[in-house]
Amino acid sequence: MCVPAVPFVCRFAPSPNGRLHLGHAFSALMNAEAARRMGGTFLLRMEDIDATRCRPEYEQGILQDLAWLGVAPDAPPRRQSAHFADYAAALARLDAMGLVYPAFESRSDIARAVIEAEARTGRPAPRDPDGAPLFPFPRAVLTDAERASRRVGGTPFVVRLDMAAALAAAAGDRPLAWPEARDTPEGPRETVAADAAAWGDVVLARKEVPTSYHLSVVVDDAAQGITHVIRGMDLYHATSVHVLLQRLLGLPTPVYHHHRLILDASGHKLSKSNAATSLAALRAGGATPQEIRRRLGLQPTPST
Repeated sequence: MCVPAVPFVCRFAPSPNGRLHLGHAFSALMNAEAARRMGGTFLLRMEDIDATRCRPEYEQGILQDLAWLGVAPDAPPRRQSAHFADYAAALARLDAMGLVYPAFESRSDIARAVIEAEARTGRPAPRDPDGAPLFPFPRAVLTDAERASRRVGGTPFVVRLDMAAALAAAAGDRPLAWPEARDTPEGPRETVAADAAAWGDVVLARKEVPTSYHLSVVVDDAAQGITHVIRGMDLYHATSVHVLLQRLLGLPTPVYHHHRLILDASGHKLSKSNAATSLAALRAGGATPQEIRRRLGLQPTPST
């Protein structure tokens, strides 16, 4: 076992809105085994800000699956639903800096504006790295007073980051970038330049929930003392937004390692929404933890 000169703390952060599948198992194993190799700490986070979909029985299922895989965390899980005050405080800091604003355009408003723009220009609308159209309404379409009036009046809204203002506020003598461990979580690193502008004015909170994935993940990583974020390549480009928020909020930037994704037979990423076979179902069908490792292309544990 290698004992690091500085702490090595990583985390597995599933949403308890369904059962874990092979993709989750791969990420959990990558985190737990990197912590073991480095003599570090493996933590668990329940990303349960979506109260309509997250359920206690799914959280229990996650704990059962991790125990079965042999990767129990080193401390009780942090639940995002218990830390809304932390996210609200971070959002308030950004608001005090003039970097966020309430936006009242609905999804249908956005879709209609994108269609009209594409028809007018004959070109596809700009899209973010995930392929979604960038928010097409400039902040200046309403004054701050008009936005405040609508908010007080109860109009539904989301809170968006003013990307141009945020990038200006984050500018300094250090480029916006993050350290990426390429081959293994604890391996050699390279510096990756962040491109947060590619995401446009991202959503940071909603009227009924004072946070979003982007905001909560950076607050949580700092609160849990995460030194290494080990997660799938599907979140590689989102790191640009996270690094920007870390800079704005004065939070540390961890080392990142974005691992390969586990794909289905058609070449698509495994997901709950596509009804990927759960670990519970595989276990019920007779699969063993060692078989799961083999299916994921991982070496068997030393006890085999």
